[in-house]
Amino acid sequence: MTQTEAGGSAPTGTPGDSGDLNRGLSRWGFVVLGIGGTIGTGALFSSVGMGADAGPALIIAWVIGALIYLFVGFTYMDMSARFPEAGGPARYALYTHGGLTNLLNAVGSLIWYMFIPPIEALATVEGLAHFDAGLLNSSGDPTISGSLVAVGLMLIFVPCNYFGIRVFHWITNVMGGAKIVFYVVLAAGTALALSHGVNFSHYGGFAPFGASGVLAAVPVAMFAFGGIRVLPDFAEEVGNTKHLRSTIFVSVVGQSLIYILFGVAFVGALSWSRLKVTPGHWSGLSGVSGNPFVLLTSHHGLPLLLGLAIVVAISGPFVDGYVYQGAGSRVLMAMGRSGSVPSIFRRTDRHSIPLAALLLITVVGAIIAFLSAPVPTIYSLINDSVVAGYISFAVTPIAMLALRRQKGVPISTWTWVVAAIGFAGAAEIVYWSGWPSVPYAVILSAVLVLVIGVATRAREWTRSLWYVGWVLFLTLMAGIGSVGQASVVPFVWSTVIVAVVSVAVFLPWGLRSRLPSLGAVDATDPRGIPVMPAGGADG
Repeated sequence: MTQTEAGGSAPTGTPGDSGDLNRGLSRWGFVVLGIGGTIGTGALFSSVGMGADAGPALIIAWVIGALIYLFVGFTYMDMSARFPEAGGPARYALYTHGGLTNLLNAVGSLIWYMFIPPIEALATVEGLAHFDAGLLNSSGDPTISGSLVAVGLMLIFVPCNYFGIRVFHWITNVMGGAKIVFYVVLAAGTALALSHGVNFSHYGGFAPFGASGVLAAVPVAMFAFGGIRVLPDFAEEVGNTKHLRSTIFVSVVGQSLIYILFGVAFVGALSWSRLKVTPGHWSGLSGVSGNPFVLLTSHHGLPLLLGLAIVVAISGPFVDGYVYQGAGSRVLMAMGRSGSVPSIFRRTDRHSIPLAALLLITVVGAIIAFLSAPVPTIYSLINDSVVAGYISFAVTPIAMLALRRQKGVPISTWTWVVAAIGFAGAAEIVYWSGWPSVPYAVILSAVLVLVIGVATRAREWTRSLWYVGWVLFLTLMAGIGSVGQASVVPFVWSTVIVAVVSVAVFLPWGLRSRLPSLGAVDATDPRGIPVMPAGGADG
């Protein structure tokens, strides 16, 4: 079987060992998945930390973060439209740089998806603690009861994914659509009911810390946008792949508008006394604990907004949890198709879902969720380790350029710009994650890559040197930069160095390391080798 060209619809085939998936996601359902299924607690919590760095100008930081991530999104739009397959980002490098580069990239994605669902389950427990304080201890960590609830949530996520993409589509339309409404109403309601115009101008002005403060707040904003990559992972199950580009674009824009709205709402509703911060002492916001929107709405005696804030605190991470669980199973399925993991993970059951992959993601997540109570430090460790997922963002811009060179298609100026900004953006997200997050993620990825690589004898290792070198460079910068261990290089300069070196050195190196022609895949792969659409890559 050969995969259809971008813009067509692939045959669904028959379920079972063939590994085919059903195309049950509508265009609207895909947009709801991209917005409602990926916006998480970052909308509620990020603005507090950003305000500590930038004051009211945190709103500008949200805009800058959205623009950077939009360029990362452009590369996903391009590649997912050309290769609409399950777990696509864990496969693109296979076609352009071979097995080992793809394995490095896929492992990063797998770590991301194994750790995010339990993180979201634990975040849901934090929301439920408003009704049962015994779920958390005095330090805010889950108790044994809290961790067991998180394990239960991991199991509840399974039915949302098990009964096929059409049931997943219906659940996500209902819950994800409601979640979008809840988020928008909470932010807009808070802004209208509690707005204090003085917060925007009276305490040091709109940008009390200047441009450097805005730049310092951008990293916090960027971490809220990572969820958009679930869309390419579900691309094979979209009814009409012609709409992949537009729906991913709409999803990124929709996310961005909601985050910016929450930024405006937070600044306007900020009650210094309620958050126990001296008026005008923006940096003091870094010490605020708890959900700021719950704190602000409860202080002003607005039961409807308070109730909505609590609903959002619970429903937000719950929806994210089952969506990430499903996307993770597609990544593991993609690795099965690539031969990186046993073939059982590429197979689909009678509901046309990768059942073995789904179960493994669930079991690992449940174990992590449970260990969060007896070993509280594991929570910070898994938060650090998900940086491996950010590292995997970098392959797509390079693969996008390499694919065009393989086919002899001229690369337009716009495509160069998109790739350069997307690659630089991916580099900054990793660097801004800081120390020890970057080395933790690198070490964990390296261990898994060695184990899997030795078992599968992944080839084309020389074509992966650029990727390894880039990761080591970012690890070094995370150690000596302002976000790192030594803090030798100031923030602005280290940020510039990361962007310039990534684009000037590692982007062209990665492009030169491409395979001379479209990489071959296992002949038994039910999806076959993707075909470049007629008419050129930049069309």
